[in-house]
Amino acid sequence: MRHLLSTRDLSRDEAVGILDVTEDMAEVNAREVKKLPTLRGKTVVNLFFEDSTRTRISFEAAAKRLSADVITFSAKGSSVSKGESLKDTAQTLAAIGADAVVIRHASSGAPAVLASSDWIDAAVVNAGDGTHEHPTQALLDAFTIRRRLHGDASRGRDLDGVRVTIVGDILHSRVARSNVWLLTTLGARVTLVAPGTLLPFGVGGWPVDVHHDLDAALAEGPEVVMMLRIQSERMHAAYFPTAREYAREWGLTDDRLARLAPGTLIMHPGPMNRGLEISATAADSPASTVLDQVANGVSTRMAVLYLALAGAEGAGA
Repeated sequence: MRHLLSTRDLSRDEAVGILDVTEDMAEVNAREVKKLPTLRGKTVVNLFFEDSTRTRISFEAAAKRLSADVITFSAKGSSVSKGESLKDTAQTLAAIGADAVVIRHASSGAPAVLASSDWIDAAVVNAGDGTHEHPTQALLDAFTIRRRLHGDASRGRDLDGVRVTIVGDILHSRVARSNVWLLTTLGARVTLVAPGTLLPFGVGGWPVDVHHDLDAALAEGPEVVMMLRIQSERMHAAYFPTAREYAREWGLTDDRLARLAPGTLIMHPGPMNRGLEISATAADSPASTVLDQVANGVSTRMAVLYLALAGAEGAGA
């Protein structure tokens, strides 16, 4: 695996393979000394043109646990804020010998442009581009689901037949898009639930069922309910009347939580708007995988960096 730009590019075998390597990395992270020498001598650059906490820290921890040298580059306070182009930034990184670039960018397609250019000869990992995709988030979500459902018997398993309901701001969510492609590739049955104003154009052509009524969707008995953050920073119009109405119609309230079948997993990519898309009780309940997702994010990103930089020699990837 040279680049990771989209989950849509992954076959089922490739996706399961990444999840299996993530299992190996999770075992490393359970040790007292959470360190492998695998990427010693390699340089990983975190190139973040958008603000991030979880993803940036997770990639940084992943690279350091693989013994790579890590450079974290934030657009704020850099030459980018003075007008430097992506090309010029990439050529600067090439000059310092970057072996991998983890890029988050506000423009959809920026990682693909970087990967296909001759500006830099490095592995490119998409850490979120515009409203397009966020592939490592989808991989960590799939890993979390697989581990919660299958436990120690997870290795080699896909998600065939698992019913996943994704609720909320689908329109602006790169997490939703990456999850749709990955989960359906792994055999899951995905349902999207949102007000009509928060569904993207062309969603009828996606391999999913679409509902506007959350209660009806939950009555179908999904094994996984994934709540999405309302991305108010990307909203420049009124997509729903009020926050109170949104919470009443499409939020995972205490009442809806009580009606979920025992064993239903509750997911959220974070950061959460408690009281809007998810109640505090739901977020902190035993059914919640939110903290598991954060922990599994490091293992998943270790697996991706390993496969991109060392997998060809070490795992036949």
